[in-house]
Amino acid sequence: MAFDIQTWVKVAAFSSGGLAMGLGAIGAAIGEGHTAACANSAISRSPKSAGDIIKMMLVGQAIAESAAIFALVVAMLLLFSNFQAETLLTVSVIAGAGLSIGFAAIGSGIGAGFPAGAACIGVANQPAMNSRLTTNMLIGSAVCQTPAIFGLVVSFILIFTGFADRPLAPSWAALVGAGLATGLASIGSGIGSGLVAESGCEGIARQPKAVSSVTNVMLLGQAVAQTTAIYGLLIGFILIFKIPEASTALAPAMALLGAGLCMGIGAIGPGIGIGLTGRSAVKWVARNENSTTDIVRSMLIGAAVVESTGIYSMVVSLVLIFVI
Repeated sequence: MAFDIQTWVKVAAFSSGGLAMGLGAIGAAIGEGHTAACANSAISRSPKSAGDIIKMMLVGQAIAESAAIFALVVAMLLLFSNFQAETLLTVSVIAGAGLSIGFAAIGSGIGAGFPAGAACIGVANQPAMNSRLTTNMLIGSAVCQTPAIFGLVVSFILIFTGFADRPLAPSWAALVGAGLATGLASIGSGIGSGLVAESGCEGIARQPKAVSSVTNVMLLGQAVAQTTAIYGLLIGFILIFKIPEASTALAPAMALLGAGLCMGIGAIGPGIGIGLTGRSAVKWVARNENSTTDIVRSMLIGAAVVESTGIYSMVVSLVLIFVI
């Protein structure tokens, strides 16, 4: 069969579109299932609140679904856009776009399910706090979607930016690496933010008088958990916008691809670890509001140590991009 660039572009578009939606469906389905499971438990505890619990469940599931919708948008763009390519670099652009949103949607979908489930149980335990629990759940779940938005932004940049002036090698590795860095790094932050928000909803239901302190610590913990996704976005932007020198050697391409993998994989653990730290802090603030200052100090110190591993990954990624 004769080699045809346009054929390979279509192959990349179809496979990357399927990959974007396939990966993007994982997190939302798990998050929605967790929410529904918690709603079942909540209704069993308080049948009189079944109506409010079901409403809370549906709202929470709708937010968790948004990550999959982001993936669906990118998948449709990849499937139905008429990509005109003169080089095989377009294949890498398309692959990077699918990987970015596909992986990024996993963490956000799972993470958004945690506060939604906790809010359902909270309504069963504290029906009078329904309105406040809804507000807290909406805020916490919305923050969980931030990493998916990072993945969506990088996908759009890859799809709608022209790269015709770039050398095929090693640019192909940089563009795929950008998608991997942003997408993989978003997994940990999405899940970690969800863990913190889950504890926020549980804390409000347990101790309504501590609403202000619980919410403030929750938002602080979520903000810290987002930082590793920001590192991934930063490396992704560098890989996209730094024009590498043309080289047919394999090493420069592997350095750029390795930079994306290093930052993406290296950010997963810190994002979840920081979320575990923040979840515990919010939990104990609700139980002992008078110790909020000391608990927050402990949370920040602990989170800083956890985050150091993500910083190591970013340093190695920068070395691979600018030094190797």
